[in-house]
Amino acid sequence: MFLTLLGVALLKQLVIYQVGVIPSQYYEVLGNKDFSGFKTLTAVAVTLIIVNSTLKSFDQFICNMMYVNWRKSLTEYLHSCYFQGQVYYNLLVLREDIDNPDQRISQDVERFCRQLSSMASKLVISPFTLAYYTYQCFHSTGWLGPVSIFGYFIIGTMINKVLMSPIVSKLVQQEKLEGDFRFKHMQIRVNAEPAAFYRAGRVEHMRTNRRLQSLLKTQRELIGKELWLYIGINTFDYLGSILSYVVIAIPIFSGVYGDLSPTELSALVSKNAFVSIYLIGCFSQLIDLSSTVTDVAGYTHRIGELQETLLSLGRKENGNYSEAKTSWDLDGHSGEDPVPRDTAFLLERVTLSVPSSGKLLIKDLNLRISQGNSVMIVGNTGTGKTSLLRVLGGLWESTRGSIRMLTCFGPRGVVFLPQRPFFTDGSLREQVIYPLKEIYPLSGSADDERIVRFLELAGLTDLLARAGGLDEQVDWNWYDILSPGEMQRLSFARLFYLQPKYAVLDEATSALTEEVEHELYRMCLQLGMTLISVGHRPSLEKFHSWILKLHGEGRWELTRCEKLKRLPSEEGY
Repeated sequence: MFLTLLGVALLKQLVIYQVGVIPSQYYEVLGNKDFSGFKTLTAVAVTLIIVNSTLKSFDQFICNMMYVNWRKSLTEYLHSCYFQGQVYYNLLVLREDIDNPDQRISQDVERFCRQLSSMASKLVISPFTLAYYTYQCFHSTGWLGPVSIFGYFIIGTMINKVLMSPIVSKLVQQEKLEGDFRFKHMQIRVNAEPAAFYRAGRVEHMRTNRRLQSLLKTQRELIGKELWLYIGINTFDYLGSILSYVVIAIPIFSGVYGDLSPTELSALVSKNAFVSIYLIGCFSQLIDLSSTVTDVAGYTHRIGELQETLLSLGRKENGNYSEAKTSWDLDGHSGEDPVPRDTAFLLERVTLSVPSSGKLLIKDLNLRISQGNSVMIVGNTGTGKTSLLRVLGGLWESTRGSIRMLTCFGPRGVVFLPQRPFFTDGSLREQVIYPLKEIYPLSGSADDERIVRFLELAGLTDLLARAGGLDEQVDWNWYDILSPGEMQRLSFARLFYLQPKYAVLDEATSALTEEVEHELYRMCLQLGMTLISVGHRPSLEKFHSWILKLHGEGRWELTRCEKLKRLPSEEGY
């Protein structure tokens, strides 16, 4: 595509040159009153104009296609880094140095590629046009013409460089504030109902306007800095048109063309003017790109900063939690356990602190979670219950100690049900089998009856009718259509479908009654799952073999449910 653009641009320049010298030929034909020559020249001019218009259109078409391909390649590359392991989680939750990564991937990449493609044609052809018209200008005006034009361009470039520098940093700041402003509106959209219950319209109005004012203030400052750049660009554009006539005037007034008639001199001036003006125009086009270059530089900074962080997190991801495997991708899955062991997690003297504050949560925890020995994790708010699950899931690193995962993530391995259920876009079937990309082949084929049965066991019989069937593509947001209790029921239907050996439940029944909770937990045990649960209700204890109680500040105790015998922290398992 790039080579095609180069070919089209070169051909276009050849046609432009022929079109550019036509006025000088008109001077000669009209001066000599040559009607036959006038008709021929007019026919040639119309043909060249049509060809030039076609080539220019193809030039724009190729640039637009390059924009689409560049955006596809760059976005898919960033996606491959962003969704590698838990990189997106670390970037969005644990890191604060990269603002609005979603905006950088979706908007900044689009603007970067569009601006770059708009410059592509001019940049690719510039070396050829500059070389050719420099030669033509030297042939017409001598060495003084090209030297004057090159000196003019160098001065213009230096001035524009000074004017561009403060714009890049200001553009980066503006894009950050744009992302913050968009995020605020998205926050209101996602949390519209809680905000409405709080009657928070006035305060959110004030806070949203505050972000808008901050954004507009930065935009005004950016416009003020761009004003001086535009003054420089426009000044050099108009001075360039005068310079072209100065360059032509030098050989005329020095007597080089003293033997020519007025008609011949007019034709020569027209031809030489075109060459000089076009050479200056080539340089002026490059100077005119200054504003586009500043935009590209700003987007390059933001995208490059994101890329460096993603690569850094990716290398770190590959070096940590190496024993955690996944079987979400069904390609080549044999239907048998990848690691035939009866232990899911093995923790040895694990110390856990909050990554951002360093607050100590758990100290020297020894724990082995094996098949058939369900564990219930209890404790007051802020003692580290969910944090321990994050460590088990590989989202957080322990401060000290060893964590080994001996069973894979995914079907027939370990499945996590987070505190806040996640639902993607798509049909009801896609919600149930998520995060699988296709039907899990327990029976070797798609089994609609299994999905319907698990929906019924989760108490969601009516949802099938509301969705219009398993495969009906719905246009609603699942978070808007489902109540908190229905969301948790649908999460359990998903869990029943995946049928893992181990289910990690983070207050997964907090929005349900004890009766419904009892039935869902009973079904989990009936399907052969070992449970690692975070919960507060005493009624959950009967579904577990052990209770791990977290007291905060590093203290913990492990109690066996059958004998209610307390085991001191030092004894471990």
